[in-house]
Amino acid sequence: MKTFSAKAEEIERRWHIIDASDQILGDVAVAAANLLRGKGKPIFTPHVDCGDFVVIVNADKVRLSGAKEEQKIYSRFSGFMGGLKQESAAKLRSRAPERLIEHAVRGMIPHNRLGRSVFRKLKVYAGSEHPHEAQQATPYTL
Repeated sequence: MKTFSAKAEEIERRWHIIDASDQILGDVAVAAANLLRGKGKPIFTPHVDCGDFVVIVNADKVRLSGAKEEQKIYSRFSGFMGGLKQESAAKLRSRAPERLIEHAVRGMIPHNRLGRSVFRKLKVYAGSEHPHEAQQATPYTL
């Protein structure tokens, strides 16, 4: 018996839509990361991008549990002296609500070339409208 290994050109990709309104941020991120990686498919191969496309809507209505809205800090560093910028989750939500979900999902996928190609299949929108109607995305329930 030979070990099966999926090839990139043989993979059939589907589109899923996740409604993040009143859902916990971590639950939405875990579901999206698993769909993006293709973990639930029987042909899953760790070194091949086997996943599907994921559209997340209502990113501005995602919930953070506990006191994370004010206590969770997102940091970035420019590399220059005094270049450390920090902001709370509440401030990031008011400025760019899509980044909350993107940051959480990015941490759950591989940190290499495969992860970058997987992350490109994630589409996050703050409102309920999205430009991917033609792809006939199937709703995914958490």
